[in-house]
Amino acid sequence: MKVWSGVGRGLLAGNTAMLMAVVLPVLLSVFMAEPLAAAETQPPAPAAAPTPQPATPPERISTTILSQLPFLSGPQLSPDGKHIAAYVTTKGEKLLGVFDPVLGETKIISPGKKLEFNWFRWAGNDRVLISVGQSVPWDGDDAWQTRLLAYDISTGKQRFIGGKTEGLKGDDVLWIDPEGKSILLAFQPTIYDYPNVYAMDLAANKAHQVVAARDGVWDWYADDKGVVRAGFEYGDDSWKMIYRAKDGDSFRTVVKASNDDDDAGFDAFRIYQGSDEGYRVMLNEASGRYALFRFNFATRKRGDLVFEAPGVDIDDFDTQLDGTNLYAAWYTDDRPRAHWFDAELGTLQTAIDKAVSNAVGDRMATIVSYSRDRSRMLVHLGGSNDPGRYYVFDQSDGAMKLFAQTNEKLKPKQLTPTRYTSYKTRDGLEIPAYLTLPAGRPAKNLPLVILPHGGPYDVRDDGTYDVEVQFFANRGYAVLQPQYRGSGGYGKAFYEKGEGQWGRAMQDDLDDGMDWLAKQGIVDPKRVCLVGSSYGGYAALWGAVRNPERYRCAASFAGISDLKRQLKYQIEFKVSKRYRKDWRKTVQGDEKFDLTTVSPLYAIDKLKVPLLIVHGDDDQRVPYKQSKLYADALAKAGKAYEFITLKGEGHGFSSDANQQLWLDKLDAFLTRYNPAD
Repeated sequence: MKVWSGVGRGLLAGNTAMLMAVVLPVLLSVFMAEPLAAAETQPPAPAAAPTPQPATPPERISTTILSQLPFLSGPQLSPDGKHIAAYVTTKGEKLLGVFDPVLGETKIISPGKKLEFNWFRWAGNDRVLISVGQSVPWDGDDAWQTRLLAYDISTGKQRFIGGKTEGLKGDDVLWIDPEGKSILLAFQPTIYDYPNVYAMDLAANKAHQVVAARDGVWDWYADDKGVVRAGFEYGDDSWKMIYRAKDGDSFRTVVKASNDDDDAGFDAFRIYQGSDEGYRVMLNEASGRYALFRFNFATRKRGDLVFEAPGVDIDDFDTQLDGTNLYAAWYTDDRPRAHWFDAELGTLQTAIDKAVSNAVGDRMATIVSYSRDRSRMLVHLGGSNDPGRYYVFDQSDGAMKLFAQTNEKLKPKQLTPTRYTSYKTRDGLEIPAYLTLPAGRPAKNLPLVILPHGGPYDVRDDGTYDVEVQFFANRGYAVLQPQYRGSGGYGKAFYEKGEGQWGRAMQDDLDDGMDWLAKQGIVDPKRVCLVGSSYGGYAALWGAVRNPERYRCAASFAGISDLKRQLKYQIEFKVSKRYRKDWRKTVQGDEKFDLTTVSPLYAIDKLKVPLLIVHGDDDQRVPYKQSKLYADALAKAGKAYEFITLKGEGHGFSSDANQQLWLDKLDAFLTRYNPAD
């Protein structure tokens, strides 16, 4: 949703003193039951001084326990705070659940066969909007198609919202009526049209056009009262913004600029009725990072700098419904954080953080959702070595009640805190990284697993609980998660360093992380394996053929083997709008660069190490064909590999069984080719 992208994040109002008196003792009582040593939570340090470890390795945790998927994730309170909507995983299927914590009732919503959830939003107290997607044939290949569903809690009825012949994008919600009666939805009437904007009556599922399509305009934006105020047209080399001050005015072009213009990204902003003034996350040229500014949309002139996070980009922000006051801005340094503009709320968050840090070191408390009147909220308690749990806090009775646990069978004392650090690459770039060392082993000559994140652009790790990290550490491996160049959140220059560097400098960053740890004696450079998913899977496969002398093995889940083929598929996602509009240039770099020269599928003759390849045959993000073609070529060339097909699985794990299979296969694979002992 474009106008209120911060909806669902939390902010606490009311009697702060009372809340501190009630909440903090509860947090302390919860955490003090399982104290553990303090972990590093400062900005990246240039070295990775080993954390003192227990004298003996911890008990080996069963993959049956580790692979237990969260029963519940991404919870959001309804505006009145009476219901909670959240993703649930049951019997190998990802569904949407709507819970009534008071009555103990649950309603389950299925997206339907072959459809995947993209997002959900509350529309009033009795209705949930749900975006779903699927891969469809398109222009001789595949593309990602989205559609919008509405679910009424009282009747249990679910229906499609939108046109019957619309194009690929059918979930472009510009505005939701606070009472949930209507929305603004932009979509193409047919695949041959540009998007119109429609006011949709959600109860009757009827639409009337409020803004007609304009040639070249793909994205429309509305203000807080549901008036369409701006549109964006994207060309091959330039873009322009059209704007109007109020309903009934004509749109006029207020800016036209190159796609390489630093001011091109309009992905986080708010416009308010009766004013050209608003807020916008945009590049601060002085720091090279994205920060929160006041902004005049009629003149396209920025006002005062409102907030800039230390060393990283702002991810999003939230305001009161009338836009008169800012509530919070969100960013991630070593972990996700909120900056509260309200002094009382800031004081409360500081007190909570201090209490949790003093009690348990690595774990943290995060307000994840709240009711419209702020009388009820959801709080998540967890950390890098704690899967966490959700609590419902109700101001009316001062009670903080457990709602759900992520993995009730795992205890923090069994797991290992992750540290945030950094290292320098061969070209002098500082790379942030997360390092997890196995408990009970001296930090010397350890076997290493390098675990690059997916994406790759505009994505990063965040220091929260990661099942693979804890699995590897429990088995005796040091785990390095490099935030290689191009990773999101570290500023424009860091992002641009990754442009056109798939399989090139981005891969160097992984190698340099290995060298950094080896130079300190923490890891044995002869016992290193690459493991990753999605782009991380690509990096693992490519590292195995690019530098076979460095790695003993590589494992890929849902990885990419043919970059040229994947790029064609990804173009339809229109990803990475913040820094560049041209996704092809971002991935490929020079238009003459041959992507087959950095694709594992075309370098099989160079492969000298064993591979583990796992892929779901229903993956609609990285098509299953990417791994199937590679496995077939490996078989033909007589290379050492194991290929596992997960029937009916998508771009992730929808069942405990499939995640356990992945961990079990990794366990056997690493034991054979890169044993920890």
